[in-house]
Amino acid sequence: MPTIPPKLKKGDTIRVVAPSRSLSIVMPGNREIALRRFEALGLTVTFSAHAEEMDDFRSSSIASRVADLHAAFADPSVAAVITVIGGFNCNQLLPYLDWDLIRANPKIFIGYSDTTALQNAMLVKADLVTYSGPAYSTFAQELHFEYTLEYFVKCLFEKEPFTVSVAPAWTDDAWWSDQKDRHPIPNEGRWTLAAGEAEGTIIGGNIGTFELLQGTPYFPHVEDAILFLEDDEESRFVGFDRLFESLLQVLPPSSIRGIVFGRFQKVSAVTRKMMETLIATRPQLANIPIIANADFGHTSPLFTFPIGGRARIQAVPGKETIELLEY
Repeated sequence: MPTIPPKLKKGDTIRVVAPSRSLSIVMPGNREIALRRFEALGLTVTFSAHAEEMDDFRSSSIASRVADLHAAFADPSVAAVITVIGGFNCNQLLPYLDWDLIRANPKIFIGYSDTTALQNAMLVKADLVTYSGPAYSTFAQELHFEYTLEYFVKCLFEKEPFTVSVAPAWTDDAWWSDQKDRHPIPNEGRWTLAAGEAEGTIIGGNIGTFELLQGTPYFPHVEDAILFLEDDEESRFVGFDRLFESLLQVLPPSSIRGIVFGRFQKVSAVTRKMMETLIATRPQLANIPIIANADFGHTSPLFTFPIGGRARIQAVPGKETIELLEY
């Protein structure tokens, strides 16, 4: 089992880093909301030295981003490291990171989307469990944040196994530009694409970013994988289909114990029938339990889950369950 970092407690300090897009893109009013949420949890927020830098890619230099990650892991006063937001380029950092430093200073590392590259690489190179969950910017949501907060606390402050409930509603809107213009959609729940039960090690995250690791020393090969996969607004079904196929050609079917797909954004126009077809055309996935439309990805809310941790899933129509065992 990889190293599980110490859990958070009131009085701890967290460090905000920008390994992809810059903190400069987060509006001051939204930052204030995020800071109040962390303060309510009893956490002190600090910011990396180069978090505000921004270049033509809305990011910063490799040297700046690497220095900030090293400083965060080396600082004994920092209990957790949280990314500002996603982006497109944190895989640039992988050849330059001091994996021995990260391994020697295990601490919570959380974010999602582009952060997927760093998280799976940390599992491989530093033997560290990390967390796919809300970024610093996610904490700026003024409304409809309760479910996201609940599972952030469960996963990062607590230790006992728990079952992830289904969010009552979800949103897919530009909340960061208008906090009041929100339109919750009743949640129809999870979908069973293939029935069964499995237990294993979670790997994955954003599928497009995860696949950037294929053919590199940073791709996680485990013998009992439960894939947690999602995609963002750029996804369309034909594109997701070929990304998924590419992944199946890298991971032997014998190593996949189960699959959980996160919710697609509305613009993707991906339907349940499409996902059923996706699975039906892969005979190599026979007898592997598969759940879709789970509450994670690029819609809100989202639950936090451990990359490198262990989960048990039960795919039973109308009674799909996701249980986090070791995190």
